[in-house]
Amino acid sequence: MDKFVIKGGRRLTGEVVISGAKNAAVAILPAVILSDEPCVIENVPTISDVNICLRILREMGAVIDELGNNTYRIDPTPIYSFCVPYETARKMRASYYFLGALLGKFNKARVSMPGGCPLGDRPIDQHLKAFSALGANYTLSQGMIDLTADKLCGNPIFFDVVTVGATMNAMLAAVKAEGLTVIENAAKEPHIVDLANFLNSMGANIMGAGTDVIKIRGVEKLRGTTYAVIPDQIEAGTFMAAIAATKGDAIIKNVIPKHLESITKKMEKIGVNIEQYDDSIRVWVDGPLVKANIKTAPHPGFPTDMQSQIATLLTLADGTSIITENIWDQRFGYVDELRRMGADITVNGKVALIEGTGKLMGAPVKACDLRAGAALIIAGLAASGVTEIEDIFHIERGYDCMEGKLRKLGADIEKVSIPDNKASAKNSGKAAV
Repeated sequence: MDKFVIKGGRRLTGEVVISGAKNAAVAILPAVILSDEPCVIENVPTISDVNICLRILREMGAVIDELGNNTYRIDPTPIYSFCVPYETARKMRASYYFLGALLGKFNKARVSMPGGCPLGDRPIDQHLKAFSALGANYTLSQGMIDLTADKLCGNPIFFDVVTVGATMNAMLAAVKAEGLTVIENAAKEPHIVDLANFLNSMGANIMGAGTDVIKIRGVEKLRGTTYAVIPDQIEAGTFMAAIAATKGDAIIKNVIPKHLESITKKMEKIGVNIEQYDDSIRVWVDGPLVKANIKTAPHPGFPTDMQSQIATLLTLADGTSIITENIWDQRFGYVDELRRMGADITVNGKVALIEGTGKLMGAPVKACDLRAGAALIIAGLAASGVTEIEDIFHIERGYDCMEGKLRKLGADIEKVSIPDNKASAKNSGKAAV
C-alpha cells in the first residue's frame, strides 16, 4: 500500500508535459480489436486503467509489443475469445468498451458489469439500447453482460440522455454494421472525436463526431494504422488548478487549448492568468483569488472530472462559491477530507456551498476516487504543514507519474510505501471505532 506525503507551501514553477488522455486511450485500445491488422498507438499514458486494458487484450490473445516512448504495437489478429476475463474487467469502469468492440468484431461479446470509482449509479441502459438498435440481443446474469447478434445492421439510435460511454460504444459496434447508423443526442467530448478519428484512420466512415448527430456508414474491413492519443484535458486542468492554488507560474506543454476553454474561462473568473500558445499554456497568479459559481455539464460545459479540483481552488478564494454537480450523484465524497484540512464546505444534494477561508492545513486524508485524489493533492500543495494521502491507487488510475511531474515543478511530494500489516492494523482500528 502506498501514500503520498506532501510538504505544502511551495510555489509551482517551470514546465510540465501532459500525457495522453485517459478517457480516449481506454476506448482506443479496445477499438484495436476491430482491425484486421496490427496497429501502433502512440502517446499512451502510463496509468493503471491502461495497464488493465493491455492486460485484457493480452489475456484474450493479442500480441503487444512496447516500443518505448509510451508507444505500443498491438496485433489483434490472434484474438480468439469474445469473453473478457471477469476478474480483470471488473477493476475498471471503461471495460464496457470491450462490449462494443467485440460485438462489432464477432457479433457477440461477454463482459462483466463496469467497476471504477464509486460515483453513484452507472446504468448501462443506453449502451444496451444502442446495441439492440443495431440488432443485438442481450442478457444480464450474475454480474455479466452477454450480447449476441446474427448480424449487425445500421439503424437510428436516439439517446435519452447525453452519455459519453454509450456514444463511444455505439460507434464501436456500428463501424462494421451493414448500412447507415445515425446517433442522435450524442455526446461531444474531445475523446469521442479522438475515437472517431482513430477509427476513420483504420478505414471507418464516421461523420459528425463532436456534434450531437453522428453518422456512421458501416464498412466490411478495418486496416492497421499508426495513431497518437490526444493530450489529457483533465490532467492539464488539474495542473492549472495546482499552479493557481500555490500562486505559481508555469508552462503546461502538450495541450490542445481549445479543449481547455471551459476550464480556462472559469479559472480566469477566479483570478487566474492564462496565456495560450499553439500547443501549450502559461498559468500564473499575481493577485487574490475570488469566488465563482460553477455548474458541471456535458461538453462544451464545465467537465465533471474537474469539479473537485476547482472546488479545492475555491476554498482559497475570497467569498462564497457555489458548485452544482449535474452529472454524478456522489461526486462530493472528497468534501469530508477537505474539511479535515480546514475547508468550509456545506453539501446539500448536488450543490456545494464553499466559504473561502484563504488557507488550508496539512492533515492525513484518503482519496475516495480518482478526481478526489487529485483535489487532495492540490490541497496538500497549497496547505501549510504536511499532508498524507492514502488510497492513492485511485489517483494512479488516471494520472501518469503525478508525483514526478510535480517534483519537477518544485513541489515537495514523495510516494511512500506502507507495510500491509500496518495498513491493516490502522484500518481495523478505525472500524472498531
